[in-house]
Amino acid sequence: MNLVQITPGAGAMYCGNCFRDNALVAELRRMGHDVTMVPLYLPLTLDEEDQSAGNPIFFGGINVYLEQKSALFRHAPDWLRHLLASRKLLAWAAGRTASTRASDVGDMLLSMLRGEEGRQARELDELIAWLKTQPRPDVVCISNALLVGMTRRLKTELQTRVACTLQGEDAFLDALPETHRAAAWQLLSERAADVDLFIAPSKYFGDLMGRRLGLPADKVKVVHNGIKLDGYGQSEPTPDPSPEGNERSGARRQFPSWEGSGVGLKQRAPVLGYLARMCKEKGLETLVEAFILLKRRGNVPRLKLHIGGSCGPGDELFVKSLRKRLAEAGYIGETAFFPNLSRAEKLDFLGALSVFSVPANYGESFGLYLLEAQAAGVPVVQPRTAAFPEIIEATGGGVLCEPGDPKLLADAVEQLLLNPQPARALGETGRMAVFEKFSIEAMAKQTLRTLENASAWPEREASRVAPLPPFV
Repeated sequence: MNLVQITPGAGAMYCGNCFRDNALVAELRRMGHDVTMVPLYLPLTLDEEDQSAGNPIFFGGINVYLEQKSALFRHAPDWLRHLLASRKLLAWAAGRTASTRASDVGDMLLSMLRGEEGRQARELDELIAWLKTQPRPDVVCISNALLVGMTRRLKTELQTRVACTLQGEDAFLDALPETHRAAAWQLLSERAADVDLFIAPSKYFGDLMGRRLGLPADKVKVVHNGIKLDGYGQSEPTPDPSPEGNERSGARRQFPSWEGSGVGLKQRAPVLGYLARMCKEKGLETLVEAFILLKRRGNVPRLKLHIGGSCGPGDELFVKSLRKRLAEAGYIGETAFFPNLSRAEKLDFLGALSVFSVPANYGESFGLYLLEAQAAGVPVVQPRTAAFPEIIEATGGGVLCEPGDPKLLADAVEQLLLNPQPARALGETGRMAVFEKFSIEAMAKQTLRTLENASAWPEREASRVAPLPPFV
């Protein structure tokens, strides 16, 4: 097949959607398909080879912002807009700004959802003009539903089909100010009718977005996410340096192992781990409180907490508050933060853990971090909410607890730490399941089976059902 993958970049931050799309494109190319990966807004920050390298960045973040704010800039000369869309400038700007939050971009989101009628219509013109210089795609894949505003013109101008992956858009939309929230859901629902097929990472999220957007059931397919498994179980972590040394930049950071993790080394202390964006929404505050409870109980001697993942400018104040909380509780010396790990560092980080948890407090659509932890043979503890029960049932590599309560999370983690043999059995079960069912190869094959039916996708506008109200 000849495919186009359109994916927003996150600039200086790691992004799970970017990782997934980039790995999928690489695997589809390895399988012999022609895939053009087009970055939007900002460069992709990845821990693997960038599959969009060499292609221009469209809808450059600086231009998109200025077009939203200035009618004059919408008539700016091309040379100026191209200068502001250069990779180097966008990378520089991304490293000096906070992450995008829904509360700050309501007007811009509505404009983007309007597509050819929005203030960024000139950006859409440029994207389509460039795509016309490439071989005509069988399918254009857009990375999330917030991009559906461009679908109408993509289909008309390129005479192709458009598929859209669903990736947690509801949390972003629901965080919009009341002045924009209902309008955004309504506009998204209208523009969703232009999309030929939606691909959800879990049945939970496919059903949820299908209801909220009023989509016919046969317009939403489920393809579970997968990860690249190269290196899992092959690296041997070395002894743990000081927390200060862990956070130095430059040399590859190293992490301790634990007995039974698959590398055959004895652990000096059990380690509770977290690997996701360091933000409140992912439940990191809940995990820190659970760790403090575990330390105060004293049933798991020498327990350590390792926190890894993306930490952008917008997350620094939150992380600072967690450090303060841990210091006040007397446990900052037994906690280490590892921001923005490389792939090799991530493999070492996971191999050092005894138990893993990302107790996200919103409706997580999937959670690639669960696959990563389980691929390393680490048992996971997750809230009984959103897509987590579906994933744990499919892998058998962890346990569930009721959401939002640090005590209940601490209880579940403690049970695994105090019973290492059952915990290791869970970890091994999860590892085998991920290798069997959740590899990037499995995801690519299932994605292809879905997309290869593109010529048979029916016109469904007549069967469209009414969407639910935006707050349901």
